[in-house]
Amino acid sequence: MDAIMSSQDWQSRELKRSLRHVNVRKQLGALALIGPLAVFILLVFLLPVASMLMRSVENPEVVDALPATTQALRQWDRKSLVPDEAFRGIMLDIERNGGDNSSGSAAGRLNAEKEGFRSLFYKTSSALPFGKTDAELPAAEIRRKLTEIDSRWSDPSFWTAIAGNASRYTPAYLLASVDYMQDANGAIVHVPPGTTAYQALFKRTFVISALVTAAALIFGYPLAYWLSILPARRSNLLMILVLLPFWTSILVRISAWIVILQGSGLVNRLLLTLGVISSPLPLLFNRTGVLIAMTHILLPFMVLPLYSVMKSVPPSYQKAAISLGSHPFGAFWKVYVPQTLPGVGAGCLLVFITALGYYITPALLGGASDQMVSYYIAYFTNVALNWGMACALGTVLLIATLLLFACYKKIVGTELNLG
Repeated sequence: MDAIMSSQDWQSRELKRSLRHVNVRKQLGALALIGPLAVFILLVFLLPVASMLMRSVENPEVVDALPATTQALRQWDRKSLVPDEAFRGIMLDIERNGGDNSSGSAAGRLNAEKEGFRSLFYKTSSALPFGKTDAELPAAEIRRKLTEIDSRWSDPSFWTAIAGNASRYTPAYLLASVDYMQDANGAIVHVPPGTTAYQALFKRTFVISALVTAAALIFGYPLAYWLSILPARRSNLLMILVLLPFWTSILVRISAWIVILQGSGLVNRLLLTLGVISSPLPLLFNRTGVLIAMTHILLPFMVLPLYSVMKSVPPSYQKAAISLGSHPFGAFWKVYVPQTLPGVGAGCLLVFITALGYYITPALLGGASDQMVSYYIAYFTNVALNWGMACALGTVLLIATLLLFACYKKIVGTELNLG
């Protein structure tokens, strides 16, 4: 009897071991299948986003180019006289850099806060060294020689700008992206009126995105409803027309809208022929052209979620409401529309988030007052070469998008719980 029990225990352990091996092989197979996708997402999405978040608070140019100066200014209260060691530090740092590009990078960073640093660094670099034993000169003598080279070295505001960048990390870019700054004491204050307008820029971006989303919903909902009630063959054929813009370059579509909306384009010529207007309407290089083109480009992103939800709504519900005495419109509004709200929410979220990052359409069809955040991100990246500011604007836009998505998830979750 004991031998039989031992044999059964051994068989049970072997069976469990075999099941574990099978599960491990299945898990390894699943990891092998999703591994390339996970690596791809990590390389092309997560790492760039993490790099953008880090670059929005990094400030290495001044610290790397002027280590002795920033070290001497870290204990300065920005109210008393500039320490003599700071003058020694700036002399040694500029001498050490020589023709290196690091001084130019630091001057460019500081010039964004206090105009004149580029010429000041260049003039000082041309006058150095003072002698073979510069490091042995008294600090007071170095102060005198530097102020003789350029009187701006006696201006505390230049030293305050250097002291404000004495840390490798700074909130300056993120604060500037929402029209705030740190004053000489380190307190967060609003920028002077007329200095920047990033709050107005974000407001404009959200307004344009909201208008495009509303227009896409107004045009997309009837179209998706019509496609959902058509026979499958005709619906599939028309769906190809909805998807056709995806197979056409966005530049081609924008060029087509330029031809259509220009003063002698199809729209104005048609309206003039019909006598609706007496002179061509200004439809290009303004907000109107931007909204028309963006709505056309993003309309499929609204139609597809709506169509997928509407196809799953049984038509018998609406018929039952009508048979019980409801008006057809009342049955549609109170029975059918609530069941399509998940599609409405998904479509609006998809269109709105996509519209937030639009760059080409406003740049080609809009005027100066119609550019969105992405335009200035491209400007700081390609023209001004201010990567910190570009990443800060992108970070604020990313945070706004995540908050919007979180609000949507909360609303959808609340509706599901109520249901």
